[in-house]
Amino acid sequence: MKTFIHNDWQEVLGPEFEKAYYKKLHDFLKTEYRTQLIHPDMFHIFEAFEWTPFSEVKVVILGQDPYHEPNQAHGLSFSVLPGVRIPPSLQNIYKELQDDLGIKPVSHGYLEKWAKQGVLMLNTVLTVRNGQAFSHKGKGWEQLTDVAIEKLSAREMPVVFILWGKAAQAKIELIDTDKNIVIKSAHPSPFSAYHGFFGSHPFSKTNAALEALGETPIDWQLPEHVEVAEEPENKSQQTR
Repeated sequence: MKTFIHNDWQEVLGPEFEKAYYKKLHDFLKTEYRTQLIHPDMFHIFEAFEWTPFSEVKVVILGQDPYHEPNQAHGLSFSVLPGVRIPPSLQNIYKELQDDLGIKPVSHGYLEKWAKQGVLMLNTVLTVRNGQAFSHKGKGWEQLTDVAIEKLSAREMPVVFILWGKAAQAKIELIDTDKNIVIKSAHPSPFSAYHGFFGSHPFSKTNAALEALGETPIDWQLPEHVEVAEEPENKSQQTR
C-alpha cells in the first residue's frame, strides 16, 4: 500500500514517496513495525501533515523525534494524547505560554487545537523505537522533512518558523529568512529551558508576526476538555 496524505501535502510530498531513499525507509519501517514496538502507531505517522494542510500552515514548531515511551506519541511534535501525563518539555512550554500571554496550563497535552489553526508541529524524524530515543535517526526521515521545510519556505505566503534548540536551529539553512520569520531560542527541555527558553516569548512574537503579515493570530488557549480527533476515512496503513 502506498503512502498517502489526505490533503494538499500529498501533491507536495508525493514525488518523494517514489524516490529510492523513501522506498528504502519504507522497507525498513515495515520490518521495524513487524518486529519492534514503534511509536507512533503506523496510522499516525503523518498526523502533523493530516491535521495541518500545506496551504493552511501559518506556523511551524519543529521538534526532533517522537516521544519514545508507550502511549505518548501520536504524530505531532510535543503533543500527547488525552489522559497521558504531560511530558516535561511540554510542561515548560505551558509555563512559558502562561508567562508570555497569561494563559493558564490545561491538564492535558493534546495540541489538536493548535494544529487545526495552522500550527504544523513537525518532528524531523517521524518514528522511533520504544525506549530508544533517536533510534530511527539517519534512516531517511530527515530527507523527507527537509523537503517539507523547503517547500513551506518557498511558498508564496510566508511562514513563522519556531526553532527551539540547536537541532531545530540547524534547519535554518533550509529557510528563506528574507521572506519568512524565524523565532529561535533554547529548547524547552528541563536541561536547557533555563538557558534561554524561559522568557523568550515565542507565542506573542508569533502572533505579532502573523498580524504584521495580515494573518489571524493563533488562539493558544487550549480547551480543558478534549476528545481524540476522528480518523480520516479510509486512512491508509502507512507502512504496510
